[in-house]
Amino acid sequence: MTRDDLKPVLKIGLTGGIASGKSTIANMFAQLGAAVIDTDVIAREVVQPGQAAHEEICRRFGDAIVDTDGNLDRRALRKIIFADENARLDLEAILHPRIAAQTRRQSDAAQGPYQLIVVPLLLGSPLLKLVQRVLVVDCDVQTQFERLLARDAETPAQARRILAAQASREQRLAIADDIISGDQSLDSTRERVVELDGIYRSICE
Repeated sequence: MTRDDLKPVLKIGLTGGIASGKSTIANMFAQLGAAVIDTDVIAREVVQPGQAAHEEICRRFGDAIVDTDGNLDRRALRKIIFADENARLDLEAILHPRIAAQTRRQSDAAQGPYQLIVVPLLLGSPLLKLVQRVLVVDCDVQTQFERLLARDAETPAQARRILAAQASREQRLAIADDIISGDQSLDSTRERVVELDGIYRSICE
């Protein structure tokens, strides 16, 4: 085993508010060869029917949050948790430990020059200790609001509740080592991703 074999893999936490463009940016990094671990994907996997988290959520929130196929009705669940702080905390207590454990397992198994771990709620998450750098997707709140309305067909009131429940733009920027705009064109975004990819690879050398 060489010294390089013992060198820890660089882990970058990619975070940003809802509808800020995280998935688009993560896909661009993946196209350049980075290992991408997306906690939103993991969150959907751990609540599949038959999983322990699915059963716990159903016990806590009742049949109203399950559709006719037995899957979680994410829209119905969002309405509950963003209107009730205790309900949101209960859901997080069920999901976050499982998501964190699966994220660590995927990180241990991942290949690539560096890892990009996508964590929407990185601020305050135990996964913040897993990463060595934080990349924040910075996006104007009004842009997030408009994208939420268009993408998820949320009502204006619900969209505002979702945005209010997240860390503020200023709080996210306070933990940033690197920043990428979620407001710019795809070409400009891709240029910035290529630039950051070069920086991260140079750190790994």
